[in-house]
Amino acid sequence: MKRTYSFEFFPPKTPEGMDKLREARRQLAQLDPKFFSVTFGAGGSTRDRTLDTVLEIQREGFDAAPHLSCISSTRDEIRAILAQYREHGIRHIVALRGDLPSGEVTASDFRYANQLVEFIRQESGDWFNIEVAAYPEFHPESASAGADLAAFKRKVDAGANAAITQYFYNADAYFRFMESCDAMDIGIPVVPGIMPIYNIAQLSRFSAVCGAEIPRWLRLRLQDYGDDMASLRAFGLDVVSELCERLLAGGAPGLHFYTLNQAGTITAICQRLGLK
Repeated sequence: MKRTYSFEFFPPKTPEGMDKLREARRQLAQLDPKFFSVTFGAGGSTRDRTLDTVLEIQREGFDAAPHLSCISSTRDEIRAILAQYREHGIRHIVALRGDLPSGEVTASDFRYANQLVEFIRQESGDWFNIEVAAYPEFHPESASAGADLAAFKRKVDAGANAAITQYFYNADAYFRFMESCDAMDIGIPVVPGIMPIYNIAQLSRFSAVCGAEIPRWLRLRLQDYGDDMASLRAFGLDVVSELCERLLAGGAPGLHFYTLNQAGTITAICQRLGLK
């Protein structure tokens, strides 16, 4: 089985940020990724910058997959975005529910990601390869593990081609999730999402928002390093590299890295994995 590797970026707000992203992308391109994905801000707040970034990646000869979130969008708005993507020859989308922008109440024709996937298929047939999200530790808003798995299956049944997971640091959570998927006859590839460890404050903030668990042993070890960022990142590199090795050895179809528009640590992980 050929493993696939992909990298997620966010669209920069400044010319300096764009230059930084270009350099990160140049480094990561050497790893022959299957695709680069580009995030879509809450309520479509980065829509134009997402498209600009995707088109630049596409011009460089790589498959680029814009994220598309639907929670505060109407069908007409999504239809217009899909038409724009098709006009530019974009054939790959990461379809997400997304989060409602803070303090904002807007009209929306969608409540769940499966509705977005179904709408994309109705509007565009098989034009788009559609990735969706999966949650090995379960979505923080789910009433139960069973409810979350049922929600995932609805996205698959609506027409998703593959899935990318929320990040996690417990490989067993992924393997057990895959066992549950097999029991439900869910056969699409589910690629683990990988978050490098840069600092404990940032990681804690992200995890509080998305519901990803930082195991107690890992949190305490990271806290022990205090302001010694070099040692913390060296330890984090070991932890994440070992996680990736275990996932691949256990049959994961590839890895999707949440880059935060940085390349150094991810390049080091991939070197350890023998990808470069």
